[in-house]
Amino acid sequence: MHQINPVEYDHLLDIKINNLKKVFSYISLPVFEVYKSEPLNFRMRAEFRIWHDDGEVFYAMNNPDKKIPYMINEFPIGSKKINELMAPLLLEINKNNILKNKLFSAEFLTTLSDDVVVTLIYHKPVDENWKKEATNLHTKFMINIIGRSRKKKLIIGHDYVVEKLRIDGTDYHYKQIENGFTQPNAGINQAMLSWTLRQTQKCEDDLLELYCGNGNFTCVLSRNFKKVLATEVSKASVKAAHFNLEKNNIGNVKICRMSSEEITSALNKVRKFRRLKNIDLNTYKLNTIFVDPPRAGLDEKTLNLLKKFKNILYISCNPKTLQENIQEISDTHSIKSFAVFDQFPYTDHLECGVLLQLKNL
Repeated sequence: MHQINPVEYDHLLDIKINNLKKVFSYISLPVFEVYKSEPLNFRMRAEFRIWHDDGEVFYAMNNPDKKIPYMINEFPIGSKKINELMAPLLLEINKNNILKNKLFSAEFLTTLSDDVVVTLIYHKPVDENWKKEATNLHTKFMINIIGRSRKKKLIIGHDYVVEKLRIDGTDYHYKQIENGFTQPNAGINQAMLSWTLRQTQKCEDDLLELYCGNGNFTCVLSRNFKKVLATEVSKASVKAAHFNLEKNNIGNVKICRMSSEEITSALNKVRKFRRLKNIDLNTYKLNTIFVDPPRAGLDEKTLNLLKKFKNILYISCNPKTLQENIQEISDTHSIKSFAVFDQFPYTDHLECGVLLQLKNL
């Protein structure tokens, strides 16, 4: 991570964009949109080591140059709520031997609407004595508290937050589970959701979404399609996605707990799956596919599946694998739109969005 200096923000983003252009130098890109992050307080989640020194505990982060981490009192890129809570929460923990004993990590999950889960992780079993003391934190700060130790989890309040995002005039509510994947930069997440909604306005028919997670994109994109078939392998994410669809009154989405390889086999009629017994694939007119894969990108079978679709919407957290994947389908599809989302300011990471369409339409 670069030094956090808001004055340098635009310059650092320009460097990342120039590096992106080098990665895509062999592919002709349209003029692309750039979505900047807020330079401070953009990150909704944070994880800190806890350092013990002379009977007190401190927030700490790894120092790659030294064995001893460096202590921190604030986290400028963290949400305002994280920074508001850090010092007073630590003060209360330091007053209490049960809360600070064997504590080795603290995790914050916050939202734009100031919903909070704080997870305290221990090298000792959390028990009812711990829960009694932690309940005081829950009451004093009006936040959800989780205690974790080996094979044990105690919850005071909820183990999730509910985020509210406003996308093109409509509010969406999302259950975000502690320890589950969520987009860390809420402002950029709103920008990505708005961009994908605009890109699919004329796509029509039905949508196939791979890696749907908690339904972050699914809920918004469902506006532009008659039906949506979404896949996800994580049980916890599928459960959260169902909650979010119901919370947002969305009734045109079906979610199946399958990998991209499995849904590819099902669509190609190579194999039948019991998990699809309540879903008739023949009733779908799937002209558009949306993918938001891990950093490794898409495997060969999934890439071959993409080639069959009229429209491909691809969100990528790794420009290099995105470029490689686009190269693989360049015979059949061409780029219509390209966007850059600065999800992680002051790092080398850059998120991209691409709309590709079948050639000769």
